[in-house]
Amino acid sequence: MPQDKSVGRWIPLESNPELFNSWSEKAGLVTSQAHFVDVYGFDEELLAMVPKPVKAVILLFPIDAASEARRQEEDQQIAKEGQPKLEDTIFFVKQTIGNACGTIGLIHALANAGITFTPMSALQAFIRECEDKTPLERAQVLATTSLFASIHAETAQAGQTQTNDDTNLHFTCFVEAPDADIRELAEGKTPNPAAANDRTSTGMRLIELDGRRACPIDRGECKDLLADATSFIKSHYIATSTSLEFSLMALTAGKDFD
Repeated sequence: MPQDKSVGRWIPLESNPELFNSWSEKAGLVTSQAHFVDVYGFDEELLAMVPKPVKAVILLFPIDAASEARRQEEDQQIAKEGQPKLEDTIFFVKQTIGNACGTIGLIHALANAGITFTPMSALQAFIRECEDKTPLERAQVLATTSLFASIHAETAQAGQTQTNDDTNLHFTCFVEAPDADIRELAEGKTPNPAAANDRTSTGMRLIELDGRRACPIDRGECKDLLADATSFIKSHYIATSTSLEFSLMALTAGKDFD
């Protein structure tokens, strides 16, 4: 995984809603606003158990040679063709610290969820400081903010499974964001001409945020964040792997069922 040698490697986070909620609360999330829950499967009945609205989906998946080859091919295609519908206000951070993908995934989920944080908290301060910075500059701020390293370490050590610094497991995050063309149309700017005539679009895109990538990845129109994210994960991650080491969580602003 990417690593800033001046910072060293962190302990991997366990994919566990209780731990992710603990991290979030320590970093500044008001847990009455949103919290993480497990997503137990892809069937409609299991997805229906996740309280709505869903603000983000976090996937833990195994990295292997085949997935790395697909990632590199896609990165080359994006560098060549661009992503015209990608909203430029999406909060994205590069990962430069080994095993920090859990914290990066948490930041991506929370910073793009449209929720507020405790005043003067680590999350609020980080987002404000990084507002006009590049993804790599944001990574440098993260690497020099000792409070995040402490929160990550405390959370990792509270896990129920034995940690492995050389793990091949990685977190990525899915959120929704406005279609850039639709937003420009709403703001009275000159959009893509086709956007003005598209009466079927929801105006939202499914966005994947992976700190290993150069930028956010546009995964297509988003009509329902949980349904669309899990559909993409099933077809592009699960179906192309023989591994069983997948885990899925949702950040929800709804209440748990009794």
